[in-house]
Amino acid sequence: MSVIDAHGHLGGWFNFPIPDGSAASLLQIMDRCGVEAACVSHLLAVGPDARAGNALLVEELARHPGRLLGYAVYQPHDPQAGARLRELLDVPGMIGVKLHPETHHTALDSPAYDEAFTIAAERGVLVLAHGEYGSRWSDPARFAAVAPRHPSVPLLMGHCGLWPEGFAAAARAAHAAPNLVLETCGSKMTARHLVRLVREVGAERVAFGSDAVFLDLRVGLGRVRLADLTEAERTQILYGTMKGLL
Repeated sequence: MSVIDAHGHLGGWFNFPIPDGSAASLLQIMDRCGVEAACVSHLLAVGPDARAGNALLVEELARHPGRLLGYAVYQPHDPQAGARLRELLDVPGMIGVKLHPETHHTALDSPAYDEAFTIAAERGVLVLAHGEYGSRWSDPARFAAVAPRHPSVPLLMGHCGLWPEGFAAAARAAHAAPNLVLETCGSKMTARHLVRLVREVGAERVAFGSDAVFLDLRVGLGRVRLADLTEAERTQILYGTMKGLL
C-alpha cells in the first residue's frame, strides 16, 4: 500500500530529544515502512529562524525530489513574509504553507495570517497548521473560524487538536468547514480515537501524519494499520486524502 505522510519535519528542537533529524534518517524509515512521500517543514523554520530553516528545506527538496515535499513556514512577524512565501512556493516540490500559532504567539484566525491564506488560495496549495485544544492560539475553534473565510484553501488541522479531550472539538470544527481536514499525528492519538474520528467525519476528511522526525514515523503508521477500519478507509487515510489534496 502506498503511503503519503502529511506532517513531518527535518532538523532538531531545543527541548526535545531527536536522535537523528536528517533527511537521510527519515528516508531510511520511509523506505522500510513503504512511505512514498513525506510532506515536511524544517524545525529551524518552525522555531527561531524561518528564513534559514526554509532555505535548508529547499536544499533537501532538491536532493530528494518526489520523496520529500515541502511546507514553507510563514512567519507572521517578518515584514517580508509574503514576498518570501511567494518565492518559496515557486520552488519545485514546495506543496504548501506551514503555520505554527504556538511558536508565533499568534491566533490562527488573526489578521496576521490573512496574507498566508491569500497566497495559498492564489497558488492553489494547502495549509497545515498546528492545532491544540485549549490553546489561546490554535484551539479547534480557531480553525472553525478561519477555514470558512478561505473556502478554496485546504486546511489541515495538525494533531486533530493534540489532546484526547479535544478530538471531539476537532470533529465539530470539520463539520463546520468543508475545507478542513484532520491530520492524525501526536503521541496521545490511539487507534480507537482514530476510529471514532473516522466515524464522526469520514475517512476522506482524515489524513495520516507522523510528526517524524519529532516522533517516530513507525508508531503513527502502526496506529493506522492496526486500527479497526475497513481497508478502503485505511487506504483513504494513508494515501487517498493527501493524494487528492496534492
